[in-house]
Amino acid sequence: MRFYVIHSIGILGFVSFFAFQGLPVRSVDFARGTDNITIRQGNTAILRCYVDDRISKVAWLNRSNIIFAGNDKWSLDPRVTLLTSAHLEYSLQIQQVDVSDEGPYTCSVQTQHHPKTYQVHLIVQVPPKIYNISSNITVNEGSNVTLVCLANGRPEPVINWRHISPSAKEIEEEEEYLEIFMISRYQAGAYQCKAANEVASADEKRVHITVNYAPAIKYAQSADVAVGRTGMLHCEVSAVPPADFEWYKEDKRIYNSSQGIQIQTIDSRSSLIVTNATEDHYGNYTCVAGNKLGVTNASIFLYKNILPTIPNPVQEKIETTVHSKQKGPGSMRDSGTGLAGVTISLWLLVATLVCLIYKC
Repeated sequence: MRFYVIHSIGILGFVSFFAFQGLPVRSVDFARGTDNITIRQGNTAILRCYVDDRISKVAWLNRSNIIFAGNDKWSLDPRVTLLTSAHLEYSLQIQQVDVSDEGPYTCSVQTQHHPKTYQVHLIVQVPPKIYNISSNITVNEGSNVTLVCLANGRPEPVINWRHISPSAKEIEEEEEYLEIFMISRYQAGAYQCKAANEVASADEKRVHITVNYAPAIKYAQSADVAVGRTGMLHCEVSAVPPADFEWYKEDKRIYNSSQGIQIQTIDSRSSLIVTNATEDHYGNYTCVAGNKLGVTNASIFLYKNILPTIPNPVQEKIETTVHSKQKGPGSMRDSGTGLAGVTISLWLLVATLVCLIYKC
């Protein structure tokens, strides 16, 4: 925020101006007291003071310390200079304003009769900055967790916490300390601390919480496979830290590359592969997964798949041909059967004609 402050002394016609450059001037009553001027940290502040030629002495003071007496600089701070470019201007410039510059400043004027002074209080605004946040931590499920986020700024920044993963939701508490009681695996992930005031963009930092928990079965798949074929059993768990896998058939542990069995484990998933199934491979298998917090297991079966019998088309054709030779009335080789059929037909024809002649 920038504004001009103007004070009129009256009897001697002296006018002093305290201001920032670049914005309209507003007049104030000398009797009103101290004006507040606000500037952002790192910017340049110009406190303006204009006098007339009847002034005998003039000085700038910060609290009780003399900064300038006339044109003589008493301050050792190289950031502080005197501006006298304009006619009768006696303005104070402070570069790279910091919090230590905050406070009252006085332009003191000694006239021929008695002194006049006017004060302005310089307020330095500071963007929010997080200067301390908890380190990434690892805890066991069920533990209590406290996260801290400390920030400074002027005005005092407001602290907000946000759970980035997996829920990505605001946490209602606006506190420097975030307390999580009986933390669960679903509360693991990144937490973002945001410090905000109206001076500048918010400052944000993150802390990550890893929650350890015992393995839990997510997926277990049995399979059926025919003799001589390949079958696969799958077992997947959820665990932090990652689980170690073991496979058993009945009560006997199975090792990789033994008895025609391969075991492949990638991250949280383990697979048992039977490359050439035999009768000995069928049965109940147990997938065991464990970490430092616990152990879990799943029972998985490898079933025998009996393939359907496919008839031999060549054999079926042969059987059909033989059947035709034995019973087919039109077989060229069965000549006796064919002649008998012709004899019976002629006998029936003669008998019919005789019956018709004699009207039987």
